[in-house]
Amino acid sequence: MDSSDNATKTEFAYRTLRQDILDTRLQPGAPLRLGAIRDAYGMGWTPLREALSRLEAEHLVTSNANKGFTVAAVSMAELDDLTEARRLVELPMLASSIAHGDVDWETELVAAHFRLSRCRPPAEDPEDLFASDWENRHAAFHFALVSAGKSPWQIRFYTQIHDHLRRHHRALTFTPALAVSKEPQWRDSAVYRALREAVALEPHTELMNAALDRDVTRAVALLDVHIGLTRDVFAAANGKDRPAP
Repeated sequence: MDSSDNATKTEFAYRTLRQDILDTRLQPGAPLRLGAIRDAYGMGWTPLREALSRLEAEHLVTSNANKGFTVAAVSMAELDDLTEARRLVELPMLASSIAHGDVDWETELVAAHFRLSRCRPPAEDPEDLFASDWENRHAAFHFALVSAGKSPWQIRFYTQIHDHLRRHHRALTFTPALAVSKEPQWRDSAVYRALREAVALEPHTELMNAALDRDVTRAVALLDVHIGLTRDVFAAANGKDRPAP
């Protein structure tokens, strides 16, 4: 096997495992037994080990001399930390993007909003809560908002933070919310109300309009509120304000 072939297989192993970790198909805290992964994914030993080493460097995987590799755990404390990090990075990026955005930026922002509008909100269709299509369109809209900024390092930090937030949101907020959706009075629950507000199209439309109007103060304020909404879903999904079956 030449080096280019090995690099291709390593890249495949890395991207496949990474996506399954971000989508929580590989659950936080789950052991990554090399033999089982090799059989399940059809990966060779060398590409698999190299892929896991890269994922460890990104803090998506941990390793222990005695226990081997494990999917990195999630916690409410880390979700709060990531949410604050998002604020510190994304709010200035939005202000910079509005200041530097041109017609192409405006066009892509409107297009990203339109693509998002064509998805049924997850609160209205909880069976499809984890649909990659909606998540990807949502992520694309938020990236379009900040994409006209001029700092490559901020973009790198933004991407890393959002990747980690994605799996924290799934494990700590959306999975509990999905469980509540099975209850008879789902639409009367605090969880439904919190989830509906967090994923609704209307706040994204307000964000887009504020950005297109070049109203930095309003756009940043709207985004700041929006960033905190997922915390409300967690509080509702893990609290006691649920309808009786």
